[in-house]
Amino acid sequence: MAIVRPFCALRFTPKAGDIRELACPPYDIISEEQRQAYLKRNPYNIIRLELPRDGEDPYKAAGQILSAWLKEGILRQDEREAFYLYEIEFTVPGMEGPLSISGLIAQVHLEEFSKGVVLPHEETLSKAKADRFQLMQATGCNFSDIYSLYPENDPEGRIADILAKAKAGEPLSKMTDEDGLTHRLWAVSDPGETALIQRRFADTKLYIADGHHRYETALRYRDAMREQGVPEGSGADYVMMMLVPMSHPGLVVFPTHRMIRGVEGFSPSRLLHECEEYFEVREGIPLDELQGALDKAYGQGQKAFGFYAGGEKAALLTLKDVAVMDSLLPKLSPVSRQLDVNVLHTLVLERLLGIDKEDMANQKSLTYTRSRKEALGSVNSGAFQCSFLLNPTRVEEIRDVAAAGEKMPQKSTYFYPKLLTGLTMNKLL
Repeated sequence: MAIVRPFCALRFTPKAGDIRELACPPYDIISEEQRQAYLKRNPYNIIRLELPRDGEDPYKAAGQILSAWLKEGILRQDEREAFYLYEIEFTVPGMEGPLSISGLIAQVHLEEFSKGVVLPHEETLSKAKADRFQLMQATGCNFSDIYSLYPENDPEGRIADILAKAKAGEPLSKMTDEDGLTHRLWAVSDPGETALIQRRFADTKLYIADGHHRYETALRYRDAMREQGVPEGSGADYVMMMLVPMSHPGLVVFPTHRMIRGVEGFSPSRLLHECEEYFEVREGIPLDELQGALDKAYGQGQKAFGFYAGGEKAALLTLKDVAVMDSLLPKLSPVSRQLDVNVLHTLVLERLLGIDKEDMANQKSLTYTRSRKEALGSVNSGAFQCSFLLNPTRVEEIRDVAAAGEKMPQKSTYFYPKLLTGLTMNKLL
C-alpha cells in the first residue's frame, strides 16, 4: 500500500559549521527569543528557513536564502539515494533509561486519506496549514520530517539486520542537543537493501503520529504543482517522513493537559458537585500524590483526570460507567467514544462548562500544555480558572481511531522526543 523510496537528502556541509549549531527543535515549539538565539550562534541555522522572519515577504526571502546556500555550498544533496536511519537517545523522569527511538527517513508517496494508506488521527488548524503552504510554495522543500508509525512485520529479521549493520558504521552526523538528547543519522544506500525495504512497505499502512498539518499541506502543494503543469511522478508527489514501528520499545507519548479560562460564573465546588453525575470524585489529593493517582488509574484502564483550581490539593475524577459515552457519541467508534480526551471534552467541557467545539478549535476558553508545572502554575497565577491533567493516549488507541477513519480532538497526543529539524531536507522540485 505505502510507496516509499530512498532519496538524496539535502544536508549541511562542513562549510556551514557544526551540526549542533545548525539543527533546531520543531518550529512550532520555538519562541522568537529562542529563534534569535539560534541565529546568533550560527546564521546558517535551519530555523532561518523553517521559521522565516526576514524581509517584507519572509517566505520569498526563505526561498532566496535557500538558493543562495545551495550556490555557496552551505547545503548540498547527497550523491547516492538512501533511506536515512535516525536515532535519538533520551531519558524520561520516572522511567528506566536511557531510552532510544529510531526510524527510517524516506520519501513517501502522498495519498489522500480516503484511500486508507496514510491515516491521520488528529484534527488540524487552518492557520498553521496556510503558513506551511506559503513556505513550501516559496522554497519547494521539506525542512522537517513528518513522524509516522507502521505495524511491524519483519518475521525473518531482514530489515532489523540491515538497520543493525547501518548502526555498526560511523554515523553521517552525531550531536547532543541543549536538552542532553543524542541524535545520530546513518545512510542505508545499498540498492539491494533499499529495494528490500521498499518491498516491506508495499503492504503497509502508515499512521501519522506528528505532522498532520505538514501532510495536509503537502497534499495541497502537490495539487497546486499539478495545476501549474508539473507532471505526475515528480518530487512534489512525495513528502519526507520518518517511519517508526508501532511496537518500538522507545515510543513515548505524553499527555497534553487542558487549561480553562473565561468561563462565566465558574465555581470549582459547583463543578465538582455536577461531575458526580458521571464521575467518582475524590477530593483533597495532595499535589505530590496526584500523578501517582493518575498512573494507578491508567494502569487499571480507567478514564480519569486530575482537576486543579488552586491551592495545595487537587481532585481526581474517575468515570463511573463508560457506557454513558455510547448515547452521547453514537456515531463514533467504540474506541473514539472512550478516549480520555473525548470523555473530558464531552462530559465536562461541553456539558458542564459550556465550552463548545468552535470555542475549543479557536482556543478561546481552552489552552493546551504538555507541562504539568505550567498547568498548575497558570491557575495559581490567576491566568486560568482551572486545569485538567490527563493521562497519555495509548499507541493502540491512536492506531484504532485512525483505522476507523476518525480523528481525535486537537492536541490529543504529544510524541516524545520531537525530531530535530535540519538533519535531512527534501528538495521537491
